[in-house]
Amino acid sequence: MSVSRIPARVSTRATLAGGIALSSVVLLSGTAFAHVSVQPQGEAAKGGYATVNIKVPNERDNASTVKLEVNFPLDHPLASVMPQPVPGWKAEVTKSKLDKPLELHGKKINEAVSKVTWTADGSGIAPGFFQTFPLSLGQLPEDVDQLVLKSIQTYSNKEVVRWIEEQKEGAEEPQNPAPVLKLSAASDDHHGGGATAPSATATASAGEKAGHDGKAGDHEEKTAAASSSSSSSDTTARILGVIGILVGVAGVAFGVLAGRRRSA
Repeated sequence: MSVSRIPARVSTRATLAGGIALSSVVLLSGTAFAHVSVQPQGEAAKGGYATVNIKVPNERDNASTVKLEVNFPLDHPLASVMPQPVPGWKAEVTKSKLDKPLELHGKKINEAVSKVTWTADGSGIAPGFFQTFPLSLGQLPEDVDQLVLKSIQTYSNKEVVRWIEEQKEGAEEPQNPAPVLKLSAASDDHHGGGATAPSATATASAGEKAGHDGKAGDHEEKTAAASSSSSSSDTTARILGVIGILVGVAGVAFGVLAGRRRSA
């Protein structure tokens, strides 16, 4: 009586396919959240002011993040950098003298913030967690499209990770990319989105127009609904992609097991 066996080549290919699928799941779950990054609250417009969050994830499973240093470019200096208090952390602002004085609101400024350092008073950022560090920035430069905020992350086991590599056009993302703050087009009032409330005149004008024909309110509701729908669809697509990979891995494993049972 002949016994059918799965060729070693087929078994090897199935195992390799399963490994690749599992690796894809790990990459999908890790790359989007692993880096230190900067995220504006609202708009970061050229020539205006903005509030941003420095987002710091803990990438290690055996140490806590106990220190963060964020550096600001002095070739495009910021006269004002103010950290918001974060419980459990001490913030220190360092200023450096400028080679060329900065003029702001009719005044010459000879120094600008070059670095902000947060040091943990307690346990820091534990494995599996992240922390945000809010900053108020201004006045944002008008002659660049982005600010590169090179950062240094220190762990409780003395390991230091330098997030200082700049992304080059057309190249793959570097291993330790520096956080980048994208700047939007300059606004009319030169205040970043979220930095100040809309003026009373603008609010009254919008209210009067909405009261006239109701079109302003309808347009805003439709825009918000479309934005929400787009975000929801993007999230759903990512989830379905990961589920599809997991189903594929399960299918490969089931096929290998079934083949082995038949050969036995």
